[in-house]
Amino acid sequence: MGYTETVDSRPRPRVIPKQPQNMPRKPRFYLPGVAAHVVQRGNSRQAVFFDDSDYVAYLRWLKEGAERYGCPIHAYVLMTNHIHLLVTPRCSEAISRMLQYLGRRYVMYINNTRGRSGTLWEGRHKGSVISEEDYLLACYRYIELNPVRAGMVSRPGEYPWSSYRGNAVGEEDSLITHHECYLALGRTADERCSAYRDLFGHHSEGVRVQDIRAALQTGTPLGNDSFRERIEMALNRKVGQARRGRPAKKRLAEMGH
Repeated sequence: MGYTETVDSRPRPRVIPKQPQNMPRKPRFYLPGVAAHVVQRGNSRQAVFFDDSDYVAYLRWLKEGAERYGCPIHAYVLMTNHIHLLVTPRCSEAISRMLQYLGRRYVMYINNTRGRSGTLWEGRHKGSVISEEDYLLACYRYIELNPVRAGMVSRPGEYPWSSYRGNAVGEEDSLITHHECYLALGRTADERCSAYRDLFGHHSEGVRVQDIRAALQTGTPLGNDSFRERIEMALNRKVGQARRGRPAKKRLAEMGH
């Protein structure tokens, strides 16, 4: 009797190749008592604020989160599709916890009031620690000039959703905690406001803007070599160095204001 080979025509299960493990996320470098510049953007750069009530709600929860997690805020600006904060965390996890707390409440609020669902913010915020001696006041200025650079107003005091009027005019702003560098600008509140306004006497921010953007994009400390070494010693690790010089046009476009 001859042998006839049979072929199994039953569909075989699809073999899915094993995916490589995700690359570890680059750690953020926050230290208690060291000021940090933080940026969070809307998902796919879409709007996160739609009318005045949204800004008001965000600021309310931002104040709650800052107080709850020990994250004093020195300067801020709320743009249409992103936010900037200058903060000094009291513990290394304070910034992340504050933003998580804020995100849960604000995203739920927006989804409920706008009849939407899903994510609102990018997956991760960006941030870099700031040298007080070299860059802190420049970072104040960089943050509060965002609406001017964006062409939304001609002077920073015209924009209602920033810390400028609190820092430069002395307008009541319960969200602000003045940093020691700000307090050193004068002996009285009027002297400090006057000296602070002088920082905005011209809008040509030069190389410091490039340095601020580069450090923020790479997550590395913003300061001189001594400051970077101090941060590395405190963390017991190398933290790299932000690229210096004029960023490429494409990279600047990606970073925005």
